[in-house]
Amino acid sequence: MERNELNDLLAFASVARERSFTRAAAKLGISPSALSHAMRNLEARLDVRLLARTTRSVAPTEAGERLLDTVSPALTSIEEGLASLAHWRSRVSGTVRLTASTYAAQTVLLQKLPAFLLAHPEVKVEVNVEDRLSDIVSEGFDAGIRFHMSVDKDMIAIPVGPTLRAVIIGTPAYFEQYPLPKKPADLKNHVCVGFRLRSGAIMPWDLEEDGREFNIRPNCQFIANDGALMAAAVRSGAALGYMMEEEVADEIADGRLIQVLDAWCVPFPGLHLYHPSRRQSPPALRALITALRT
Repeated sequence: MERNELNDLLAFASVARERSFTRAAAKLGISPSALSHAMRNLEARLDVRLLARTTRSVAPTEAGERLLDTVSPALTSIEEGLASLAHWRSRVSGTVRLTASTYAAQTVLLQKLPAFLLAHPEVKVEVNVEDRLSDIVSEGFDAGIRFHMSVDKDMIAIPVGPTLRAVIIGTPAYFEQYPLPKKPADLKNHVCVGFRLRSGAIMPWDLEEDGREFNIRPNCQFIANDGALMAAAVRSGAALGYMMEEEVADEIADGRLIQVLDAWCVPFPGLHLYHPSRRQSPPALRALITALRT
């Protein structure tokens, strides 16, 4: 196989996976017009249409899907072989594409990513922040960062954050109007704030008693899908909230917030970086994992 043919196959695989000339071109480091020209040349040489193009999208045809399935294992082996050469280089290089939840970005990445970038100037990191669960394989990400319970069982999951706990809190002003709840069932008589999940459901308050887990569906006067708005409602004294303990620890300590039902609020595994099971992870990803675990 000639070098140009191999380059064209690599380019085709990138377009087919990204479903976008713009994203694939950025990943390959060439212009979209040059990439489009290369694809037309490849289709002309093979005398078959590989990509179905519209003004808004691009996707592989049936023949393109067949070619992608055929060449992907070989291209993956080539990419892994090239990546393994980093063992003989003094500096790690490459690109890492991450998807992360808002909470993961604001805690783990905000704290640790800047130092990693300074220590590894030849590594390029692209982060897509969204609370929607992504299929990292089909969407072209190298890894994701989510809470452990959201990670698929077939992924390699590595803890990158501490064990966490959500607690139920309210202001002293709130408890001047409502009695302190003594057991979870008492929450039905309280005003609460709720978080709307992308599925449309209200996030339950996960509690535990004598090893038995159960979910409370709070009586919500205010519902939002933004944590800052919910926290503002709680701190105003309008309602009870279910928030990360680390976010409100200082306010509990100095009495601005009062924590209730402490015995029922138990720790849970925190944020994990997850990636597909592969024979060898890219060196840049391995270096990032090391940095995030420290």
